[in-house]
Amino acid sequence: MPRRHDPERRQRIIDAAIRVVGRQGIAGLSHRTVAAEADVPLGSTTYHFATLDELLVAALRQANEGFAKVVAGHPVPADPDADLAGELARVLGEWLGGDRTGVELEYELYLAALRRPALRPVAAEWAEGVGALLAARTDPVTARALVAVLDGICLQVLLTDSVYDEGYAREVLARVLGGATGT
Repeated sequence: MPRRHDPERRQRIIDAAIRVVGRQGIAGLSHRTVAAEADVPLGSTTYHFATLDELLVAALRQANEGFAKVVAGHPVPADPDADLAGELARVLGEWLGGDRTGVELEYELYLAALRRPALRPVAAEWAEGVGALLAARTDPVTARALVAVLDGICLQVLLTDSVYDEGYAREVLARVLGGATGT
């Protein structure tokens, strides 16, 4: 039987892995569950991704694009006259304000790097990428601090299942930027 040409198969496998993790968490991810989700033979998943870590790296890299796209799509990094703290708080609210499934998935993959060292460079890429966007408006150390605060606020909102407080985020971000507004 001739081999079927399927140039989209690798991408379908990555998309399927993201859906599996979204539904079942990292613990539910296997070559078998991904093959079934992607409707491809099991051998296709192992052909494109020899290990689950390789598949997770590809899934995390794709999932990481979410917040970076939101930040890059706003005037935050480029407009020197924009209120950086306010704009970042608004962007974070936009990201958390919609369907949280994608945000939760992104963080699940991101935090998987704690136990899977192969994912750490990809998790670092996310922080460095957002930091580089923010460094256009501030110094590199402050940009890294802003990324840490954004991460912390996101995790608090996700883990406590609370409503995002844009005013709080704006105030905390302003303090990091050197403009303390409270006492």
